[in-house]
Amino acid sequence: MELKRLSAGDLDLILKTLKEFTDREAPLDKRLKWDETDTCPEPVVRAMLGPDVGLHLVFLPADHGGMGGGAYDVYRLSAEFAKIDLGLATAMLAVALGTDPIRVGCTETQKAAWLPRIADEGLVVAYGVTEPEAGSNVQSLKTEAARITDADGRTTHYRLNGVKQFISNGSIADLYTILAKAPDGPTFFVVERGTPGLSPGRHEIKHGIRLSNTAQVVLQDVVVPAANLVGEREGEGLKQANEVFGFTRLMVAAFGLGAGQAALQKAVAYSTQRRQFGTFLAQKQGFTHKLLVPDSVRLAAAQAYIEHVADLLDSGNTDRQVEGSIAKLFATEAANAAADHAVQALGGYGYCVDFEVEKIRRDARILTIYEGTSEIQQSIIGLFRMRETVRSKGAFYCGMADEIEAFADAGGPAAARAARFLAEATQAAFRAKAIRQQHVSFEFATAMAEVETAVALARAAARAGASRLLKAQSRLWAAWVSLGVPVRLLAALNAAGSLGPDELARLRQAGDLDAGLAAQSGGVADMNLVAEELTGFRVAE
Repeated sequence: MELKRLSAGDLDLILKTLKEFTDREAPLDKRLKWDETDTCPEPVVRAMLGPDVGLHLVFLPADHGGMGGGAYDVYRLSAEFAKIDLGLATAMLAVALGTDPIRVGCTETQKAAWLPRIADEGLVVAYGVTEPEAGSNVQSLKTEAARITDADGRTTHYRLNGVKQFISNGSIADLYTILAKAPDGPTFFVVERGTPGLSPGRHEIKHGIRLSNTAQVVLQDVVVPAANLVGEREGEGLKQANEVFGFTRLMVAAFGLGAGQAALQKAVAYSTQRRQFGTFLAQKQGFTHKLLVPDSVRLAAAQAYIEHVADLLDSGNTDRQVEGSIAKLFATEAANAAADHAVQALGGYGYCVDFEVEKIRRDARILTIYEGTSEIQQSIIGLFRMRETVRSKGAFYCGMADEIEAFADAGGPAAARAARFLAEATQAAFRAKAIRQQHVSFEFATAMAEVETAVALARAAARAGASRLLKAQSRLWAAWVSLGVPVRLLAALNAAGSLGPDELARLRQAGDLDAGLAAQSGGVADMNLVAEELTGFRVAE
């Protein structure tokens, strides 16, 4: 099946444009100053949407003035932007998010009215969903949309009242897509800047991503025409939001990948320059195998899984909310670990502003929070993957195991063993109703993310032309998962007290911890290989 995505030449041109633009308009010294003063450089945000750059055109449809890029293109742009600055990248994310309800929910007439303006005029868009007391639970929103009718009882306008919280681009947007509670249910409305009653509220002073504008948006008797209702009827807002979760969470996962890679690259560079006790840090296993290699492996697994999900989306399989959740959970947690390790790797310099890794650490922290916290993602993964595994009688994960079993040089047998155990443990937990305990559900969600990323990485490493670095990363991740998943789940199930001793003994046998330990054989050699490929230095034995 042909994938929906830009040509390699067009994508390369976009990435080149991004690099040239940020080098010129947002070099490091300026970004550090904006970060210090908590300044969103609005002229830079507007310039990146302007006619000479047009980064937003990637995710706008071609028949309405955009480039019609696919999920893969958006992932690549997002990851590269995050390597440069997560705050500026978040401004772009907000435009994409704000445009999504129009793109998926509007009628063709409405799309023709709004999308060409966003494309041609470079409108800054904001996504107005989160509220002070609702957070991720959008069904609890309090912003109301009251109908205004004419003498014949026809709805001509809506009056919006409420407060939106933590809105990216909230103070600088030209256009807002606002989710409000209409009489027939949650509904999106398009509201233009300057509409009476719409105003920015409190500016949020944040721990990180300070180059991103974040503010309350206050709606006080905001009257909009009925034509500004997204779609043809009220009550479609949650459905429209759910339609794009696969894409938006993949975009945040890509931010995690890019931020993690940037942090790792800085730690690697430092290790090749800093001598300690006569040798470079890059030559010391205590440095490389703790602060570089594990992050390299996790980020490789995140990238393989992100690219797998992008392929699914670009082939027309757009109902991928769970895959989007796995990508976001795994990649953003990996990013935070990599950023934290980069600060540690640089020691005192890492804690200082000039070396940037402390900024990356602060910026990356938001990734496990916005667009659904890690805990929200675990809830989604645990619920839906449990259903799928039980419905298929374990075939969902056993099928993955069968696919990768033969990929011996990529750790396939070890990852396959973890996948089969996950299938068995999931069904046992369901029968015993252990999954009703949220702790157990979260542990299963983490294990599911680990297994599925290991499968994706093994697939990627088994392809023709895969590098020896990727193969070593895949072997390591498969080995770690083959031991870690049984230990994690057996511990959780034992702690829950829902399974009898015979069932626990059966699962322990199925987990085959001896095989998991055996899979660690050769791990140090693979870690040496990864470290040497990353740094160019030979690691001392």
